[in-house]
Amino acid sequence: MIEVNPNAPLGVFDSGVGGLTVVRALMDVLPGESIIYLGDTARVPYGSKSPETIRKFAVEDTQFLLSKGVKAVVVACNTATAHAMPVLQSMFRLPIIGVLEPGVEATLADPHCQRVGIIGTAGTIKSCAYQHALAMKRPDLQIYAEATPLLVPLIEEDWIDHPATKMIVKEYLKPMLDRGMDTLVLGCTHYPLLKPLLVKILNNKVRLVDSAVVCAEHVKRLLTEQELLRTAKGKPKLELYLTDLSEQFETLAKRFLRADFGRVQRVSL
Repeated sequence: MIEVNPNAPLGVFDSGVGGLTVVRALMDVLPGESIIYLGDTARVPYGSKSPETIRKFAVEDTQFLLSKGVKAVVVACNTATAHAMPVLQSMFRLPIIGVLEPGVEATLADPHCQRVGIIGTAGTIKSCAYQHALAMKRPDLQIYAEATPLLVPLIEEDWIDHPATKMIVKEYLKPMLDRGMDTLVLGCTHYPLLKPLLVKILNNKVRLVDSAVVCAEHVKRLLTEQELLRTAKGKPKLELYLTDLSEQFETLAKRFLRADFGRVQRVSL
């Protein structure tokens, strides 16, 4: 690792708006940290892209954040975490944290879980990253993984409360519910925006694992252990960058962040 400035901002990237769930969680557990967020909205979704393309995009996203002087990079995208983490960690000499490992740890924190469902993009599910990580630690688990590619576009279009979204979510979950699923892993950082809908559909009978929240807690532990917590006085800053601007993004950002984020800036990678 290289020497990094504890007072430098945290960098966070995702393919679109979903990573704001991680930003909100980071703001809650690390209220003193400045954050720079990059949403690669011009190329969303990552989940339908090839592994090679996903790795290329993830490297470019990380390079942008490094150009802003961040002290660590949070990969707030399950698809990029599943396909690109080894490449990123070998290329860049600073802390890089993905959402997958914390999600697996949180899933296994309940020793009573037996039937785990995973929903994510086609890329995340096809990578088998969650399935493999869970099975390695708990070979007795029954694991059901379902690609849910329609959800990211619906969320990006701010159709979170639309009847069509409810119908599609119920259709995706039915096979896993029919098999007695007791835990559902939200394997995409867009999906916590659907938590109110999921709670209604699941009726508190299935435990939800929110990868955004557990990732933020993991980041806090890492920064504490490596003595990288911000010590500077003054209000921390939040900067948002997008590769393509849209009205939907601002609507969702206001809905989820519940904080003043100022002007969103457009960048080219």
